[in-house]
Amino acid sequence: MHLLLRNCHVISPAENINGRFDILIVNGVINRMGVIWQHVREVIQYDLAGKIIVPGFFDMHVHFREPGQEYKEDITTGSLAAAHGGFTGVMTMPNTNPPVDSPEILSANIAKTKDHLVDVYHSACASAGRKGEVMADIASLIKAGALAITDDGSPIAGDDLMKQVLTETAKFNKPVVQHCEVMSITNGGIMNEGEVSKKLGVKGIKNSSEYEIIERDIRLTKEVKDSRYHIQHISTKEAVEMVRKAKADKANVTAEACPHHFILNDEAILKYGTNAKMNPPLRTQSDVDAVIEGLRDGTIEVICTDHAPHAADEKSLPLDKAPFGIVGLETAIGLTYTYLVDKGIITLEDMINKMSVNPRRLLGLKDISLSEGSPANLTILDVNRSWKVNASEFHSKSKNTPFDGWELKCKPVGIVNNLQHLINI
Repeated sequence: MHLLLRNCHVISPAENINGRFDILIVNGVINRMGVIWQHVREVIQYDLAGKIIVPGFFDMHVHFREPGQEYKEDITTGSLAAAHGGFTGVMTMPNTNPPVDSPEILSANIAKTKDHLVDVYHSACASAGRKGEVMADIASLIKAGALAITDDGSPIAGDDLMKQVLTETAKFNKPVVQHCEVMSITNGGIMNEGEVSKKLGVKGIKNSSEYEIIERDIRLTKEVKDSRYHIQHISTKEAVEMVRKAKADKANVTAEACPHHFILNDEAILKYGTNAKMNPPLRTQSDVDAVIEGLRDGTIEVICTDHAPHAADEKSLPLDKAPFGIVGLETAIGLTYTYLVDKGIITLEDMINKMSVNPRRLLGLKDISLSEGSPANLTILDVNRSWKVNASEFHSKSKNTPFDGWELKCKPVGIVNNLQHLINI
C-alpha cells in the first residue's frame, strides 16, 4: 500500500512533534515526512488540511463478548466499532462464556484477530473460572499472550488470592487490572446510593464498595515487590484521593477513567434509564468533579471506555433486571475532547497521552512513533468538526448508550494501521 497524506498537522507529545507535514506511507511504513512535491506513482492520496494526525489511540478496557455472547458483540464487529471510533488498538476483557482462563481459550481468541486493521490484544483471568477461589495458571496465560491479568466484572476479593496474583504477575512485569468492588457492600445494589436512589425507591451502592477494596489492594501492592496494580473505571472521590496519595508514596499504582464517569452523575438515570446503569455506577457530582481533577492533575493517567455491549431487549428490562454497562468506542474521542479538552481541563496533548501513549506503556507495548522508518499507526482527527451521536449508525452490534443525540466536537475521521486504512473525510 502506498498512501500519501497531505497537509497534515502532526502531534506526537512523546516525540515533541507538533507541526505540518506531508506523510508518505509505503508498505505500511512511514517513508517520508515533510513537503512532498514530486508525483508519487500508484499512490492513494488524501488532503488532510484542517485535520490532526496523532499516534493511534488505544482502549485498554473493552468487552467483545467472544466466546459465548456473540449476539451482543464479537471480535470482528467490536474491531469495526473501534476503527470507526478512532482506535487502532484495544485490549479485551476475559469475562466471557467460558471465561478466558486457559491458554487454549486465549489462543483461540488471538487466532481470530490476525490481519485486522485494529490491533486486538487480550487480558486473561486471575482466577480459575473467574470464581475468585483458586489462582489461574497465570504463567501459562502470559506466555500465551495475555497483556494483563484481571477478573473484570468481579473483583479479586480474597486477600490471600490477591497477594498470590500480585506475586505471580510481578515475575513477568504484568499489571493486575482490578474491578474494584466489595460485593458484600454492593449486595444487589443497582445504582449509586443517594437522593436519586431514594427517589426511585431502589437499592443503592455506597462509595465504600469501591474504595475499601482499593485501600486493601494498595497495601498489598506495597507489600509485594515489583507488583503492578491498575484500577479500572475509577468513580469515587475517595478512590481518587487514595491513588493520589499512593503515587506520592511511590507505590506502583495506576488508574483509568471512562467518559461516563467524568461527564454524567447519578441524576442521569432519571433521564436515560437503563442506558445510565453501569458498574461502578454513576456517582454524585462531587465524585464526578474529583475524577475530573484526577484527570487534570495526572492522578488518573488513562481514559478508556469499558465498552460493554448489550442487546436491546436486555436493556429494555426494568431497571433492577437490566444488565450493567454501555457501549463507548464510537463516542469516546468526541466526549473526551468536548468535555475535557474544549473546556480547558486538559490539553489535546494530555488527551493523546491518556488515550494512546499511557495505555500502551502500562501494558508493555511498544510506543507509537510518527517518524520516518516507523510502522504507520495513527489516528486522524477533525477537531473543528461538530457532529451528532447517532446510535443507529454505530458499527457495534449493540446500541446501548445515554449519549444518543448529543452534539460533540472532534470527529475521528480515520485510522491507518497494519498495512490498511479507513479514512472518511
